[in-house]
Amino acid sequence: MVHNSPHVLISGAGLGGLTLAMALEKAKIPYTVLERAAKVKHLGASLALNSNVIPALSQFGLLPEIEKMSKPVHSLDMYREDLSLIGAFDVEIYKDITGYENVICSRPMMYDLLLSKVPSANIHMNSKVVSVNHSNDGVTVQCADGTTYSGDILIGADGAYSTVRQSLYETLEKDGKLPESDKGGLGVPKYICMVGTTRPLDATRYPGLEDDITHFSTCLGNGKPHSWTTSTVYGNKISWSCLLQLDADPRKDGLLTNPEWGPNTNQAMIDEIYNFPIKNGGVLGYLIDSTDPELISKVYIEEKIFETWNHGAVALIGDACHKMQPSAGQGAVNAMQDAIILANCIYDIEEPTAEHIAAALQDYREQRYPHALFQTENSKMMGKLMYGQTWSERLLRTVVYNLPKWLQSKNYLKASSYRPLVTFLPPVPNTTNLNLLYQKPSKRYAREQAESSPASV
Repeated sequence: MVHNSPHVLISGAGLGGLTLAMALEKAKIPYTVLERAAKVKHLGASLALNSNVIPALSQFGLLPEIEKMSKPVHSLDMYREDLSLIGAFDVEIYKDITGYENVICSRPMMYDLLLSKVPSANIHMNSKVVSVNHSNDGVTVQCADGTTYSGDILIGADGAYSTVRQSLYETLEKDGKLPESDKGGLGVPKYICMVGTTRPLDATRYPGLEDDITHFSTCLGNGKPHSWTTSTVYGNKISWSCLLQLDADPRKDGLLTNPEWGPNTNQAMIDEIYNFPIKNGGVLGYLIDSTDPELISKVYIEEKIFETWNHGAVALIGDACHKMQPSAGQGAVNAMQDAIILANCIYDIEEPTAEHIAAALQDYREQRYPHALFQTENSKMMGKLMYGQTWSERLLRTVVYNLPKWLQSKNYLKASSYRPLVTFLPPVPNTTNLNLLYQKPSKRYAREQAESSPASV
């Protein structure tokens, strides 16, 4: 049987977009990645990888490289501004339960790893999608430079302020098909977040930098709406972030001039946070000084999960359909999970007709939405625990840190039971005693395996 694969356009070459491209490459499904940036920028802080995503990344053969560039994290520690300990979450205990260590790497290194697995010929830089035309015959996009690309499927992996989502929602709203909850955009930003990863540092100046584990520390400001996190990562570097909790809508004061990641108007915030003490030794400003200025980025953080993820030949992944708190990069992990399930659904399209494509993209949404909703709510809770400065959030933190460990572990173990795999690649061994959540298998892969087995010859 000759399988006719659809051509997939991917708007956005972030971690979600690259994971999807990598999966389609393995599946031999044609695709084109359109990235608005003129060149790759190594933005971001730390990224936590665990049993939710490591098994799938192992299927791509990435585990040896991930192990080399990451360090296990045993504890998530929280301090007051005077560096006295508030509490700690012991995550080392979960290794034997889940079958995988919790590891932390720098987000730029993870980005480079995924980028290296996608042929450069398939990625078009400086290709910002500005308009979308979708019909029963497929999808055509136009980029800011005037070029156009056509395909059978368009995936919006272009971030929280997604052009693809905006175009899709405009069409649905005109047709009276857009839910009311999706008409309000992302809502009021909750935080301003600044992040970066240093150049290699002098280990004699920063205690624990050369240790085999990651030291993860969050400090809460005293009488100020700030919290800041540092984590030692591979290569004698420290990833850092600082969040400013907002008590008003910044759009009303004209402060929301550029809400997306980038080194825009950073200096005022840097001056404000420069002397915040850090557990690694010294002050946050030392880390800022050791970070290339163009790799320090600032963004507004909203919380939102959209109801509409797909329509016709268009679908959304990552921040384009669910924006989460930046708790150790869990939004990125969810984007990668989106990409894995979406690739599975695209792989099982028997014929690239409008009907089959629409059904596959709807299947993706139905498989992923409940888990993304759980992770979004879990992320909100983690955000309150790690960054919240209101009296109710401080009270919540006190209560949670004093709960019995079995109760603290409840949500973590529930999340660990969900680990989507690439259904068209050989599975990895199950190394856990957890009752893993059911995953829809691939009919096409099962058929192809049966046809290629010796018994069928």
